[in-house]
Amino acid sequence: MSCRVALQYFQLESYQFGGYFRTLQRNWLRAFLPGFAVALWGCAAVTLCASLAFADWTLWMGLAITLAGAVAAWVLQRRLPAKKPLVFTARVKRLCLWLLAVCLGASAALAFGGRLLTACLLLPALAPLLLAAAALAALPLEKFVQHLYLRDAMKRLDAMPDLIKIGITGSYGKTSAKFMLEAILSEKYRVLVTPGSFNTSMGVTRVVRERLCPDHQVFVAEMGARHMGDIRLLCKLVRPRYGMLTSIGPQHLETFRSQENICREKFELARAIPENGAMVFADDGGLCAQLYERAACPKHLSGEHAAGLGLSARDIEVGPWGSRFVLTDGKESVTCQTRVLGAHNISNLLLACTMGWLLGMDLPSIARGAARVRPVEHRLEILPSGGGVTVIDDAFNANPVGAKAALEILREFPGRRVVVTPGFVELGAQEEAFQYALGEQIAQCADVAVLVGKRHTAPIAQGLRSKGFAEENLHVISDLAQSAQFIRPGDVVLYENDLPDNYQE
Repeated sequence: MSCRVALQYFQLESYQFGGYFRTLQRNWLRAFLPGFAVALWGCAAVTLCASLAFADWTLWMGLAITLAGAVAAWVLQRRLPAKKPLVFTARVKRLCLWLLAVCLGASAALAFGGRLLTACLLLPALAPLLLAAAALAALPLEKFVQHLYLRDAMKRLDAMPDLIKIGITGSYGKTSAKFMLEAILSEKYRVLVTPGSFNTSMGVTRVVRERLCPDHQVFVAEMGARHMGDIRLLCKLVRPRYGMLTSIGPQHLETFRSQENICREKFELARAIPENGAMVFADDGGLCAQLYERAACPKHLSGEHAAGLGLSARDIEVGPWGSRFVLTDGKESVTCQTRVLGAHNISNLLLACTMGWLLGMDLPSIARGAARVRPVEHRLEILPSGGGVTVIDDAFNANPVGAKAALEILREFPGRRVVVTPGFVELGAQEEAFQYALGEQIAQCADVAVLVGKRHTAPIAQGLRSKGFAEENLHVISDLAQSAQFIRPGDVVLYENDLPDNYQE
């Protein structure tokens, strides 16, 4: 059972040792308790059998009972609900074989020293650490397998010299901008985009090897990063001719350590753009604009105030119904209307419009594509709900900038406004400060706050109280399902973030 939990954590952390050990430290009880329970069960079984008869067979009977208990625990754990269950990929299957080898090796070593019983009882308790040892032993093979897959994907891309390759990166907004770009470019081209949130080197490699066809004209790769060097590897794989930078912000500070490192990592995409391509930067008036000034490649600035530098927008209207604006290139203008919510999504849409314009599309075609854009699942998506409740689903990967925009949208809705949130993660030393600020923002935009997880959301509660938020409207729960008791007909409910299993309290 401990092995299964540990495997799930390792997979959720993208097989990164640093994140895995942080998860074990954060969730040590859930990670180690099942193994210790099996070990205690085994001790009790062996002791009981030994007390009944002093014979060799009693030891083996006790071990058999221990094994039966472990199997029962495994079966029961499989039935427990998980937001993202363990997927037995080829890598996980290989890792299971390595784990079996490590366990057998440790058992043999202890048995050789006359400690067979110790091995059988100790190994379940140390399963999460044995998994780390197995993963370390498997690392050279995994690197070799990844190298083969990467090389094959690069060959497939090289075999299509006319393919227009576009990379999209940013602290947030990548996935939304990617699907916006797909909707717009599909008015003229046959487009392949990486699905969902596939944004790692192995994820992009898989898409290229399994989905890229000779008749595709454009390939759009989302490029995510949690560590220094991730973007460079993705650029080596894709070799993009065009690039888009959506935003720079405090995302994954736990691994990047500083905003300067985030800027340096995202700028790797601009470094990879050739002279016959172009990079489009969001005109955020901040870090993206600063990176635009630094870039040596052909470049464009996209935003409300980017007139003369590419496409720009004016007369922007944002409301619960969606967004509307006038798109202009300085010579002609067209009105664009879309169902996506939030001013920050207008920035993403303008990036996509600018890229379409750079690829030879006229403004009417761009406007038609923009009209086809729909909210990405779990990203400011208004969902139908029974009982007269309006649900705004912003549950995927919340960040300080996106959460603030979502709260501004919530404030525009009539009725009693409810926020359900567990807060942010992976913000490093600044996490508590961002949580506190989130509480202050909720107090200004919502009538009821439902916080998921007492320990993690304590700074949010402090921020709420600092703004005089009514105590009777502040609720702290341990599980998202419990939020239903605080929702009534006519409410507007914003679900802001939903933490994965490796962050559950």
